[in-house]
Amino acid sequence: QVQLVESGGGLVQAGGSLRLSCAASGRTSNLYSMAWFRQAPGKERDFVASTRWAFVYTIYGDFVKGRFVISRDSAKNTLYLQMNSLKPEDTAVYYCAATDRFTPSHAKVDYGYWGQGTQVIVSS
Repeated sequence: QVQLVESGGGLVQAGGSLRLSCAASGRTSNLYSMAWFRQAPGKERDFVASTRWAFVYTIYGDFVKGRFVISRDSAKNTLYLQMNSLKPEDTAVYYCAATDRFTPSHAKVDYGYWGQGTQVIVSS
């Protein structure tokens, strides 16, 4: 089993920055790709970004437009999401996800492990 624990969420003003972290533990040797998703109240859970664990190969959701950067520290088994130029519409619960698929994916169904989420609120 794999456990994922997110942290780093909070309240920030529009235009500000936050860095989310996701600590992975358990059978992490089986993981090949990890991702961030987000879910605003009353909306679907949307793809934000994904990266292959072993080496750099990243994909982003269309709305990111260069504002967010996904990265990982393999030695610490930790995934990050640096979010800059935040907007009120970025307000959501952000979830970390992991998969044993080799290729990063946009699809929620491809991820078998999920964290509990961390709340991000961007005020205008």
